[in-house]
Amino acid sequence: MTARLVTGIGELVTHDERFAGPLGVLRDAALVVQDGVVVWVGPASAAPAADRARDLGGRAVLPGFVDSHTHLVFAGDRSDEFEARMAGAPYTGGGIERTVAATRAATDDELRARLAALVAEAHAQGTTTLEVKSGYGLDVPTEARLLRLAGEVTAETTFLGAHVVPTGVDRADYVALVVGPMLDACAPHARWADVFCEPSSPHAFDEDEARTVLTAAARAGLGLRVHGNQLGPGPGARLAVELGAASLDHGTHLTDADVAALADAAGHGGPVVTLLPGVELSTRSPFPDARRLLDAGVEVALATDCNPGTCFSTSMPLMVALGVAHLRMTTDQAVRAATLGGAHALRRDDVGHLRIGARADLCVLDAPTYRHLAYRPGVPIAHALPV
Repeated sequence: MTARLVTGIGELVTHDERFAGPLGVLRDAALVVQDGVVVWVGPASAAPAADRARDLGGRAVLPGFVDSHTHLVFAGDRSDEFEARMAGAPYTGGGIERTVAATRAATDDELRARLAALVAEAHAQGTTTLEVKSGYGLDVPTEARLLRLAGEVTAETTFLGAHVVPTGVDRADYVALVVGPMLDACAPHARWADVFCEPSSPHAFDEDEARTVLTAAARAGLGLRVHGNQLGPGPGARLAVELGAASLDHGTHLTDADVAALADAAGHGGPVVTLLPGVELSTRSPFPDARRLLDAGVEVALATDCNPGTCFSTSMPLMVALGVAHLRMTTDQAVRAATLGGAHALRRDDVGHLRIGARADLCVLDAPTYRHLAYRPGVPIAHALPV
C-alpha cells in the first residue's frame, strides 16, 4: 500500500474541531493519503515519511465540493428561454417538456457524452461528489435509462419521475404511473427519490400528490428529497419535515412557521435546506435568505442545480460567491455549505471534510486562502487534485 504525502499547504480547511475556527483551518499543513483515504493530518513540520510526496507551494486546500443537486442527464438546448427571461418572461417550469422531448430522442451514447463533459467540467472546478437526478424522461423506459446512465458516474442517483405532469396526461393517471410501474423500474437504479412540489405551478405537484409519491418511494427503500418553496410559499418544507426527507431544495419562499419547523427538526436529523442561488441568478428571482435559516439553527447546503433551463452552470465556486454576495452568508458559512453541508444533505460522512478517515477528495486553490472563492468570483482558481 502506497502512502502519499501532500505538503506545502498554506491553508487547509478540514472541518476538524481540533483545528482553528468554524472550518477547522490548519496553516502550513500536510496530510497523508493511503488507498484513497486520509490517514494523517497535521503541521507540515511534523509530517511522517511517505512513499511519495507532492508539494503544493503554499496553495490553499479544502474538501472537494459536494454538489448535492444536479440534473446532468439531458439533451437539447434552452438558451432561448434564458434570453426570454432576461427580457422579462416569468419562469413557470413549463420548459421542462422541451428537454424531455430532446432527451427521449437522444441515444445513450449522446446522453453519456453530454453527461461525461459536464462531470469533467465540474471536476475541473473542484467538485468531487455529485448527485444526479432523472426527470427528463417522464415515461418508464426513459426514466430508468437516465438513472442507469447517471449511475455510471455517481452513487448519488435520484428518481425524479415526479418532475412535472406531461401535457395531455391526466394528473391522477400520471401519479399512478410514477408510484407504480415507473417506481418499480427505477428504484433498482436510484438511491433517492424527489418530487417537484410547487402548487403555484400548473406543471408541478400539489401536497397530496407529492405525499403519495414520496410515501411510495420510501416504501420502496429510497431516501427522500423535496423540490419545494421555489416559486412561492407552499407545503414543500412541511412535507420534508413530516416525511423525514434528507433535504428541502430551493427553499426560496419560507414562512416563519416553515423555518421554525425546520429548526425544530434540525436537532434530530431533519432536512438540510439546499439553496441553489444559480437559479435565482438565471431567472432574475429573489434570492433566498440563508442567514435567516442559519440563525435559526437550520443546516444549509449550497448546490448548482445544473440543468438546461434555469441554471446551466456546474460551478460550485460561483455558488459560494453568490452565497456570500446575495444570500447574506459569511465566507466561512458558504464554504461549509458547499462541502460539509452538501455531504450532510446526502447523508454522507466520508466526504465534505478532511478529517482522518475521509475520502481523499481535495480541492486545491491557486490562492493562499479559501476566502478567495468569494473574493475573486468568476476566476478559475479551484480544481480537484488527484492524489
